[in-house]
Amino acid sequence: MRHRKSFNHLGRNSASRKAMLSNMATSLIMHKRITTTVAKAKELRKYVEPLITKAKEDTTNSRRVVFSYLQDKFAVTELFREVSSKVADRPGGYTRIIKLGTRLGDNAEMAMIELVDYNELLLEEKGTKKAKTTRRRRGGKKKETTEATAAVATEEVVEPKEEIAEEKQVEDKKAEKTEEKEEVRAEEKVEEVKEEVVEDKKEEKAEETKKEEKAPVEDDVKEEPEAKKEKEEKKDDKKEEKDK
Repeated sequence: MRHRKSFNHLGRNSASRKAMLSNMATSLIMHKRITTTVAKAKELRKYVEPLITKAKEDTTNSRRVVFSYLQDKFAVTELFREVSSKVADRPGGYTRIIKLGTRLGDNAEMAMIELVDYNELLLEEKGTKKAKTTRRRRGGKKKETTEATAAVATEEVVEPKEEIAEEKQVEDKKAEKTEEKEEVRAEEKVEEVKEEVVEDKKEEKAEETKKEEKAPVEDDVKEEPEAKKEKEEKKDDKKEEKDK
C-alpha cells in the first residue's frame, strides 16, 4: 500500500536516492541528454528543474545552493555559464522525456531525458513551420471584384508563360551556337591530324632515301679489305713460284 507515499523512493534509502539523483543531474547538465528508466527520469525532472531556475540568477548564494545539490564545480560552472543563457527566456519546462520502449532482461521501461533548448533538430522544425491561417467566408461581396481579381490572376499567369517561352528561345539559340562551334573545332582537329600524318609520311620517306644512299658506300667500304686480302694472297703465290 502506498499510504502517505508522496514520491517514488526508487527502492533506495534517502542518502542513496539523493546521491543517485545528484550524479544523474550532473550528467544531464554536462552531456545535455542521458538514457535511464522512466521512473528515474521523472524523479530527475523534479530534482533538476528547480536548480536550472535557480541558475537564472547568477549570485554567490544561488551558486552555493546549487553546489550543495550537485557537489560538482564543473557542472555548476556549466549550468551558470552555458545552460542558464540558453534557458533565460523559457518559463519552466526545461527538460523533455522521450520513451524508448522496454529493456532486455528485466523488461523495464526506458526513456531518454534531455534539455529542450539543446535539441537543435526540433528547434529548426519549429522555426520552419508556417503560421496557421483560417479561411473565413464573408458575404456581401460583389461579382465585379471577383472578376477583376480573376482577370489580374490570368494576366499574371500569362506573363510568366511568355517570359518562359522567350527564355527557352534564347537558350535554344545558345545551344545551336555552341553546337556549331563544336563542329568547327572538330573539323579543325581532323584537318590537323591529317596534316600531321602527311608530314610523318614525308619524314619517313626522307629517312628511307638517306638510308639507301648510305648503303652502297658501306658495301664499297666492306669490299676494299677483301680486295686487299686477295692481292696479298696473289703476291704470296707469285713469290712461292719464283722460289721454286
